[in-house]
Amino acid sequence: MRIMIATVTAGAGHLQAAAALEEAWKSGRPHDVIERIDLLAYVPKIQKQLYADGYLRLVEHAPELWGMVFKKTDDPALVRKLTAFRRKFARATNRKFVAHLKEFQPDVVLCTHYLPLEIMGSLKGKRGWNHPYTVSIVTDYEAHALWMEESVDLYCVAFEETGASLAARGAPANQIAATGIPIAAKFRSGPDPRAVRKQMGLRDDLPVLLVLSGGFGMGPVGEILEELDKLSLTLQVVVVAGKNEELRRELAARNYRLPTRILGFVTNMHELMAVADLIVSKPGGLTTSEAMAMGKPLFILNPIPGQEAANSDFLLEHGAAAKVNRVQDVPHRIEQLFETKKLAQLARAAKSLGRPNAAQDVCRAVLAGMANHKAEKNN
Repeated sequence: MRIMIATVTAGAGHLQAAAALEEAWKSGRPHDVIERIDLLAYVPKIQKQLYADGYLRLVEHAPELWGMVFKKTDDPALVRKLTAFRRKFARATNRKFVAHLKEFQPDVVLCTHYLPLEIMGSLKGKRGWNHPYTVSIVTDYEAHALWMEESVDLYCVAFEETGASLAARGAPANQIAATGIPIAAKFRSGPDPRAVRKQMGLRDDLPVLLVLSGGFGMGPVGEILEELDKLSLTLQVVVVAGKNEELRRELAARNYRLPTRILGFVTNMHELMAVADLIVSKPGGLTTSEAMAMGKPLFILNPIPGQEAANSDFLLEHGAAAKVNRVQDVPHRIEQLFETKKLAQLARAAKSLGRPNAAQDVCRAVLAGMANHKAEKNN
């Protein structure tokens, strides 16, 4: 079987989900031909910059504008009205990808971003085109209307609530599987925290606060660290600045009252989460899923309107996170968590939400769906 995993560089989560799916599929079916691609590798450089960099700049510098765009476009009826234009535009601006798709001839296309779904929709029904089994793998806890495409054969979503919302807005209920958001296998069985602490030179007698800026190093990390130094309790802080080297250097040059480690881009996030007692982070779908799989609660500061706000609402509703809207409130709230039983309660709730086998469950759901689809076509 020939498998294509299609994604887009628009935040790190879509890429991580695609990599987790490739890992899981290869593990279960090592003889299949698998290709993981980024659609932006097939478009002109200026279009790539506008799409990837434009999104990051917008959510960082004008989050309210992004929230407005997100809300206005989250309308299945509007999306359907724009279907003809969206498909025509997608096909016209992604000719190289379409040519590669036709050359590769996949049996199934797994999409961890909605843009590949638009292209698949533009091709369905075309003369001479053998349409592959198409899967929409939603990488947040709430599915935006853009994830909904008539060409989709299967929706893989984070939770039953996500699926129910999709069904309520018109997606066929029998084509929805609550698999969880796919994450890497290393988050399934975390490493020994004591061994990681020893390896990193962290103390065993102090709790660890893990501060994440996301893969692209965004957010008010410097302000958060200033507020953490006002804590009346003592804990250890580990900061991940991601690919933002300027931020890493700036933070590393400061002096801190609390024991603080500043890291850049890391590949051992599973180890960092293993030693963390609490994770300060934006509630992106992948980071959240990784943390929940390891039973680690989140501390959320001012989530971006749109998908992050929806993820935040879900976590708060299920008691797996704490949230503040102003950075000045960070010290008091964190002290409350560490000095009461609340932190342990959050951790238990996080563990209950964890879907550590999500990538494998997506693969199983796809194979089952393909078998049913083939049987229906033959009847």
